[in-house]
Amino acid sequence: MNNYKAPSAGNGKIFFFRFIMRCVAACLALPAVSTALADIRLSPLFSDGAVLQRGREAPMWGVADPGEPVAVRMNGKEAAGKADGSGRWSVKLPAQDAGGPFDLTVQGKNTIVLHDIVVGEVWVASGQSNMKFPLVTLTPADPVYGPQAREAIAAANDPMLRMFNVGASVSPDKPADDIGLPVGKWQSATPENAGAFSAVAYYFASELRKTLNVPVGIINSSIGGTPAETWTSQTVVASLPECKPILEKWEKVIEAFPAETKIYQEKTLPEWKAAAEKAKAESQPPPRRIYPPMGPNHFARPSTLFNGMIAPLIPYGIQGVIWYQGEANSGGNPFACSPVVYRTLFPALIKDWRARWGQGDFPFLFVQLANIRALQTKPVETAGMGLIREAQTMALSVPNTGMAAAIDLADKENPDDIHPHNKKEVGRRLSLIALANVYRQKIPSYSGPLFSGFKVEGNQARLSFTHVDGGLEAAGDKLEGFAIAGKDGKYVWANAKIDGETVVVSSELVSEPANIRYGWAFNPIGNLRNQAGLPALPFRTDTEAAK
Repeated sequence: MNNYKAPSAGNGKIFFFRFIMRCVAACLALPAVSTALADIRLSPLFSDGAVLQRGREAPMWGVADPGEPVAVRMNGKEAAGKADGSGRWSVKLPAQDAGGPFDLTVQGKNTIVLHDIVVGEVWVASGQSNMKFPLVTLTPADPVYGPQAREAIAAANDPMLRMFNVGASVSPDKPADDIGLPVGKWQSATPENAGAFSAVAYYFASELRKTLNVPVGIINSSIGGTPAETWTSQTVVASLPECKPILEKWEKVIEAFPAETKIYQEKTLPEWKAAAEKAKAESQPPPRRIYPPMGPNHFARPSTLFNGMIAPLIPYGIQGVIWYQGEANSGGNPFACSPVVYRTLFPALIKDWRARWGQGDFPFLFVQLANIRALQTKPVETAGMGLIREAQTMALSVPNTGMAAAIDLADKENPDDIHPHNKKEVGRRLSLIALANVYRQKIPSYSGPLFSGFKVEGNQARLSFTHVDGGLEAAGDKLEGFAIAGKDGKYVWANAKIDGETVVVSSELVSEPANIRYGWAFNPIGNLRNQAGLPALPFRTDTEAAK
């Protein structure tokens, strides 16, 4: 695809619960958009600069007068339909090869002409702050990845790499009007625009552009501090018995909201303002910021963001989804599902999105949570982060999924930062999975070693792995990070050595090995990897233990 005509270029501790509270003000719902009927109107997804998915029919939809005929034409292909009794219409433009730019015409009583439409690869990017994290956030005062991001922004001059940032919007009770999608528009990658692009999604798309040489469009629908259940439909959340306790908690929150709001407005807020004024007058630090009580429109409430920011995208033609989320479900937040519930919830989310999109079992690629906090010193440490990473690994049992490891990507200078800044490598690792499994490119390796089983051999255990591609190696002088336990469940550090495509572990303190753990800590010291430099994924053999 070299014949495109380019259009003119126009910290501290993990804070799961508090982080959610701090995001409230930034994520208020936008006003509802009127769907009064008259001229033909389209979802903002269908606008100048849009990217349509190649090789498959392109669903398009909008509103018009009831019974009004509608015709859509682009590049010699055409589709026709008629608005139903409520004024809704939808058509499917026939599949096209990668190419563009084209004009797209939508005609009814009025005519809409969209310009600079291209056909290529379309991915939805979703999740919480590590997906939302824009390129420009990497640059200020960041000695390591600031230059990386500044260089990426300055060099962003690719009219065939485009992103649509979906505006923040909650819809508590039902899916939002798909014509009233929150404010957003398609933008090409330029130095003026790229700073607002999701860093992970931008680097992912850049790798696809470089290898496939076709247009790539990303629809970025992500919000910081959000648990998986807020991105899951009401039908699915209500169907999962594991989610019932969280739903009951939110019912109590909503019931108490009027009284809590009254207290906040009449007592808490005035007292805070008075304390802030006093502190200012005395040149003292201001009091800690306060927030309104949670209520029906809170963006972390189950299903509110699915309704507000995912449902309006369906059934836009896409190739797949990239997802970076899980921090808000890793424990410590009383209003979010636990890591163990995530085992059921996350696969249910994937299956539900696929069913609703109606485009088959499209690829769903996700990032396993990165290392964080102080470096591991005990054989086995706090379970929360280990459990959520384990739940993510379990989701690989869902067909056509892929997981990119980030277990080695924490910022060494600031390991407490929940937002590791090397988003370029995260995006690259996601792209390896897509290029290998979706686009059938010859990729030497797209995953780090993944534990597949073990057997006891006398006083030692032999561990097997998939994705050993090229062989196993230690990123350092010796292999570290393995713990071993007997039937008493007491873990000690294991001696570990690579033997071909396996790892053999043992300890003088454990005569009869029963279970093994690797990387079971917030910031594990494990250094097993394959020859491609991709790290082994944390695991434990006692899956049902320590829930």
